[in-house]
Amino acid sequence: MSEESTTPDELLAAMRRITHAIDRKDYQAVLADLDDAVEIDDTDIPEATGGDSFLAWVTRWDEAWDGWHVEDVDIRAAEDDQAISLFTMVVKGRGSGVELRRADALVASFRDGKAVKLGYYNDQAQALKAVGLEE
Repeated sequence: MSEESTTPDELLAAMRRITHAIDRKDYQAVLADLDDAVEIDDTDIPEATGGDSFLAWVTRWDEAWDGWHVEDVDIRAAEDDQAISLFTMVVKGRGSGVELRRADALVASFRDGKAVKLGYYNDQAQALKAVGLEE
């Protein structure tokens, strides 16, 4: 089976669906845009790859906080079938109730229309550099 390049518009649409479904905590919707063996690379938390690693990753994240959501989403296409989602992550500490805000990013690498790798960054400049979109 030949690999087909995903168009920039398709990348942006898929990244938009992934980002907003994660924010809604609709993880089944996210899975529709992920390759079955998606690799998770979180700069904060070492993760296994493939299989249910996405669900294990978001479950661990959900359990760490009393609540969370994203704001100010900015999605961009990058080279090599990648897209980046820049956003403000807003979390509420479990037990403390303290609200924290951080400029985070999610990078997705696509093949045949599915995300084969998700990289989570707690530094937007680092994420932009990783996809060749340094500002």
